[in-house]
Amino acid sequence: MAMKAKKLQPAKVEGIAAAKNILESCSDYIFADYRGLTVEQISELRKQLRAKNCKFKVVKNNFARIAFEELEIKDVTDYLTGPTAIALSTEDTNEVAKILYDFAKDAPALQVKGGLIEKEVYDAAKLEAFSKLPGKKQLIAMIMSTINAPVQKLAATLQAYVDKKSEGGEAAAE
Repeated sequence: MAMKAKKLQPAKVEGIAAAKNILESCSDYIFADYRGLTVEQISELRKQLRAKNCKFKVVKNNFARIAFEELEIKDVTDYLTGPTAIALSTEDTNEVAKILYDFAKDAPALQVKGGLIEKEVYDAAKLEAFSKLPGKKQLIAMIMSTINAPVQKLAATLQAYVDKKSEGGEAAAE
């Protein structure tokens, strides 16, 4: 549970409101400890995440706790300890997780703590397994190629039959 002051300061109220606006704009959250990363590394990570329509924000832990409570999401408070950055995603979250884990291989200072995906809490191990799954677009392409393969085979067989018939028809006419 987040601590709330008895006397609310306007700057803190604005900070909590800003955190809430950022958090409610996305549906999936991945929490990471960024301590030890250089500015260049964080900038590069943000650039890679932006390519997947993902934001990588650093929010004060207490502000984030209060904002999550106001959004009625209570399962993530364990991840809001120490320096925490949140990868905010609306789609293709497993690709975002893959980017974070691949980046952590090059920069071991980045530690993925866990996440909240589709309202289910993932610990670091489960999130790493999730990151190895194919993305939504890849799955759709796999399904479409599976559906399309028999039709292509049928069309090729029918075309071969027509070609053979036309070759046989010319020979019979001569």
